[in-house]
Amino acid sequence: MSLRSTSTLRISREIRRALVWVVLCLGVTLVPRTGFGRIYIDINAPSVQKLKVAIPDFIDLSQDPTQPELKAALPGVISSDLDFSGYFEPMDKKAFLDTNNPSLTADGIRFRDWSVIGADLLVKGAYNCIGQSVEVEVRLFDVFRGQQILGKRILGRVNEHRNLMHRIGNDIIYLLTGQKGMFLSKIAFVGSGTGYKEIYVSDYDGYNVQQITYDKSINLFPRWSPQGDKLFYNSFKEGEGPMLYMRDMATGKVTRVSGRKGLNMGAAFPPDGRHVGLTLTLGDDIDIYTIDFNGNIIKRLTNQWGINVSPTFSPDGSRIAYVSNRSGSPQIYVLDIQTGRDERITFEGNYNTSPSWSSLNRIAYSGMDEGRYKIFTINPDGSGLRKLNEGQGNNEDPCWYGNGRYLTFSSNRDGAYHIYIMMANGANQKRVTLLKGEQTSPSWSP
Repeated sequence: MSLRSTSTLRISREIRRALVWVVLCLGVTLVPRTGFGRIYIDINAPSVQKLKVAIPDFIDLSQDPTQPELKAALPGVISSDLDFSGYFEPMDKKAFLDTNNPSLTADGIRFRDWSVIGADLLVKGAYNCIGQSVEVEVRLFDVFRGQQILGKRILGRVNEHRNLMHRIGNDIIYLLTGQKGMFLSKIAFVGSGTGYKEIYVSDYDGYNVQQITYDKSINLFPRWSPQGDKLFYNSFKEGEGPMLYMRDMATGKVTRVSGRKGLNMGAAFPPDGRHVGLTLTLGDDIDIYTIDFNGNIIKRLTNQWGINVSPTFSPDGSRIAYVSNRSGSPQIYVLDIQTGRDERITFEGNYNTSPSWSSLNRIAYSGMDEGRYKIFTINPDGSGLRKLNEGQGNNEDPCWYGNGRYLTFSSNRDGAYHIYIMMANGANQKRVTLLKGEQTSPSWSP
């Protein structure tokens, strides 16, 4: 990606067109001068008041307008991204007063027209289509100060316009929160739309769904590697119990990692991603081990009576949270890998499963409460228990996004199970998959 200053905005139309073909597949971001306004979102505050953002249709600057639908589609992606983040409230276009102003600069915008309808932020944009490529310029303004606080120009293919706008959304999130945006991330999940349980991958918002396996079997528990370059999952396709497979996401090559008799269930990674934690059946014991990518056992982590499953590593890799039924019902335990010290941390409810440990040191899990499964979060020492769902069907399989600010999970609140995302405090719960059948067991890429 190439970054350029304000002066680059004055280059000739001919040079810009030439650049399109040079960077057609990669995209280029050009950064004009930006100012620092009064607006900043404190994401660590107990409660965050959403900023109202106005995003009018973009201006088509194409000499031969062949993609008029992009006028609404481009700002629509940004609007959806900001809405999903939970920090913004995109405004209804029907409220806009200044709808026909083509200006993208602060001196040509009537900020009073945006202030009077309550907008905190204004996103203005224009695009120019050249063949199958599109050049988009987006500017973000602080309405109160009448000041531009972000400007971007980006190039890419028309059919990848959602990706281009996700980049812009990420830039806005980073500017106003200091945190990495999630809009280019992927979610892997199990889908049953074909009549079998296959593995699928989509954009974080459910778009661009791709079926990854075609085994016509039962595939379960997809899990991303910390670098996002590999996807692990279990499959019964060889008919001898659940074996662990690894798919290289760049090449599509699939390798069987563990095919021992009995369980080879689940896959969890420490932060360095150098080995895998999973449950194996060796003899009469069902315990958690670490193995290398060739399936060789490195270390036995649990050595307890009962069934021990679903490991998830702490942010520093020194501990795991996991599920054991040694107390008579499934509960969450935390194990120190070096010392072997093992402590139960869940005592509310008699069925607690599927732990996921965040980078911010919170453990999410699914627990039975009042006859339904709900998502809870808890500190590793068992304190700070918080329930995130209430009266919304069954909610299971929580998995954190990398920055620890969002969770994905499966829920049957609309009848069948589908994939949802929400903020770490349970706010802004939104469904992201609209496929037939059911979608379960989501895993969020880094």
